[in-house]
Amino acid sequence: MNNNYISMSWLLGLILAVITPLGHADNSKDFGQYVVHYNALSTALLAPQVAREYHITRSKNRGMVNITVLRKVLGSPGQPVHAVTRVSAMNLTGQGRKIRMREVREGNAIYYIGEFRVTNEETLKFDVRVRPQGSQDHLQVEFSQDFYTQ
Repeated sequence: MNNNYISMSWLLGLILAVITPLGHADNSKDFGQYVVHYNALSTALLAPQVAREYHITRSKNRGMVNITVLRKVLGSPGQPVHAVTRVSAMNLTGQGRKIRMREVREGNAIYYIGEFRVTNEETLKFDVRVRPQGSQDHLQVEFSQDFYTQ
């Protein structure tokens, strides 16, 4: 296994470990040929060196969303694929925001990160839409995340 894939797996694993409580769903959705992994968290939870390496602003008032699209490949954890990725979020009072996503590539690893402001006790409902490269299919994932800034 090459070091670039290990680095991407390490970051995704770190983020999932930070935000996924024991017994909670694994934050992925299977679409047959593809699996979309997703999560959102406060950037204050990131280790300083991880935030620096990925140019993420650490703050209790900032959140981030991380999306990875994998093509299923028999006998492997999947092959990361480039995808057009659009993410929006809405809080419980109906205030919406589009989240600008940026692609991060490390060798063969590909994932998408977006940052946004959050307020204390804010619940955001995320709408994630991806279209894997070479596919006409638009894959949609919806999930919610609570943010606490105090």
